Amino acid sequence: MNIENFLTMLFWLGELSFASWVLAYGAEHLSIKFGAKFVGRTLLSVATTLPEIAIVVFASSVGLYEVAIGAGLGSNILMMTLGLSIMLIIATTRLSKAPLKQLDVSTFKLDKIFLLVSAVISAILLIDGYSFIDGVIFVGMFIGYIFTALFEMKKENRANKLNVVADASPPVVSADSASTASSSSYSSSEHHPVVGRSEMAKAALAFLIGTLGIVFGASPFISSMQSFSVDIGISTIVLAVIISPIAGEMPEKISMMILARKGAAGASIAIANVLGSKVLNNSLLLGVAIFAAMYHGGFYTVILNSPMLWFQMILATSITLIALIPLFRKTIGIRVGIFLLALYIISIVIQFFMPGEINVH
Repeated sequence: MNIENFLTMLFWLGELSFASWVLAYGAEHLSIKFGAKFVGRTLLSVATTLPEIAIVVFASSVGLYEVAIGAGLGSNILMMTLGLSIMLIIATTRLSKAPLKQLDVSTFKLDKIFLLVSAVISAILLIDGYSFIDGVIFVGMFIGYIFTALFEMKKENRANKLNVVADASPPVVSADSASTASSSSYSSSEHHPVVGRSEMAKAALAFLIGTLGIVFGASPFISSMQSFSVDIGISTIVLAVIISPIAGEMPEKISMMILARKGAAGASIAIANVLGSKVLNNSLLLGVAIFAAMYHGGFYTVILNSPMLWFQMILATSITLIALIPLFRKTIGIRVGIFLLALYIISIVIQFFMPGEINVH
C-alpha cells in the first residue's frame, strides 16, 4: 500500500470536512431568512454536489459514459440509504445536541414527488439511450423543480408574515391571563426571528467560502482516493459505482452530519439537502453528462444503454422507490434509519454481481 496516497487522501478529507462545516454554518443561518427547505433543496444541494458534477463532466468528456452515469446512480443509492440512515441515527440519539424522537417529513411532499417522478423518467429514457433531447428534458425537469421550490418558499413566507401580523395584534385578555399572552408573544417571535443584513452577509460569505473550499478540495481528494483504491486492488467497476460516489458525496455527508447534530432545524435542512440533491442527480446531473458526452463525441452522440448501466439503473430506481416508502409517512425515526442502513448493505452485496465491464466509447 502506498502510504503517501493514503496520507494525501486523509489531508484532503480534512480539508473537505472543514469546508463542509463552514458550508453548514452558512446554510443554517441562510435558512433563517429563506427557509430550511429552500436552502437545503437548492443552494446546499448544488454546492455539495459540485464534486460529483466534476466527476460526471470529466468522465463523459473523455468518453467514459458508463463511469459518469454509474457514479450518479451509485450516489443516489448511497445517499437514499446510508446518507439518510446516518442523519436519522445522529438526529434521534445523543449524538445530536438536541435529540429528536421523530422527524417531521410531511412538509417535503414536493421533493418526494419530484424524486419519485424523476427516478422513473430517468429509467424510462435510458431504454433507448440518452441523447440531446433527453438532456434538454433533464435540465427542464430541474428548472421546474427549482421554480416550484421558489414558489413554495414565497407562499410560506407570505403565510409567515400573516402569522407575524396576527401575533403582533394586541389580544383582548383579562388581567389574569396577561402573563400567558406575554409568554405566547415571546414564543412567536422566536419562530419568526428578524435577521439583520450583517448576519445575512456573514452567512452568505461562509456559504461561499465553504463552497469554494469544496470545489478546491474535491479534485485532489477524488484523485487520491482513486489512487488508493488502485493500490489496494479494487476493480474498475467497484471504483465507478461504489468508491466514486463515496468520494463525490463526501461533502454532502459531512455537512449533513453536522446539520443533524443541531436539532430540528438542522435536520430539516439535511433532509431537504438529500432529497434535493437526488432530484438534481436524476435531472441536471444526467443532463450535464449528456452534454459533456456531446462535447466528446459530437452533437448526435448517444449514451447507449448497456447491461451494466441497465442493471445499475434498475437497482438505483428500486432502492429510491423503496427508501421513499417510509418517507411518505408524517414522521420517521431511528427504526427507519436502521431499515435504510440494512437496505444499503443489501445494495452493496447486489452491486458485486453487476454484469459486464465498463467500456470506453
